[in-house]
Amino acid sequence: MEQYEFLTHIVRCLEALKIPYFITGAVASIAYGEPRLTNDIDIVVDLKEDDILQLKKYFPENNFYLDVDTAQKAVRQKRQFNIIHPASGLKADMMIPEKDALDESRFHRIKRLKPTEDTEANFASPEDVIIKKMQFYQEGQSDKHIRDIAGILQISEELIDFSYIDLWAKRLGLESLWLAIRKKIAEIGQKAPE
Repeated sequence: MEQYEFLTHIVRCLEALKIPYFITGAVASIAYGEPRLTNDIDIVVDLKEDDILQLKKYFPENNFYLDVDTAQKAVRQKRQFNIIHPASGLKADMMIPEKDALDESRFHRIKRLKPTEDTEANFASPEDVIIKKMQFYQEGQSDKHIRDIAGILQISEELIDFSYIDLWAKRLGLESLWLAIRKKIAEIGQKAPE
C-alpha cells in the first residue's frame, strides 16, 4: 500500500462515518510547501468513544493495526492513537482535539484539498499548520518544523493570513519565535539570486 492509498482509505472511512477531521503535520506541510519524506499521516479527529467500534470495521485485523481499547482511552484522555498498515510500515496518528479555542478555530478554517486525483479531503489551513509547527518546535527544537514553515511561507505566501498567525503567536507565547522565523525568511529572500 502506498501512502496516498492509505490516506485515501482513512479519509473515505471518516467521511462515511461523518466524523469531523482534518489532515495536518507533514502531509499538510507538503500540500502547502515543499515535498519531503514522511511515513506518518497526522489527522485531528473529533471522535467519541462510541465511534471507535464503527471505525474499527474499516480496518480489519488482517491488514491493519487499530487497538480499540487504546483508541477509546485516547478519546477519553484527549491524546492520540495509531492506525498502522504493518505490511507497508505506514502509520496514521489520530489526534483527539482538546476542544480549546485554537482547536475550535482550526476546525472552522478547514480547507478542502485534493491529495489525490480522485479524493478531496479536509486539511488544516496553512496558518494553522504553521502555528502548530511553531508549538512543536518550541517543545522539541526539531529543525524539520522550521524547514516546513519556511517551505509553506515560500510556496504559499499569497494564501497566508499573517494577521491570524500574529494573533495566535501572541496568545500562545510564540511571538519571538514567529518574529525570528519571519526575519530569517526575509534574509534568505534578500540573498536569493534574481
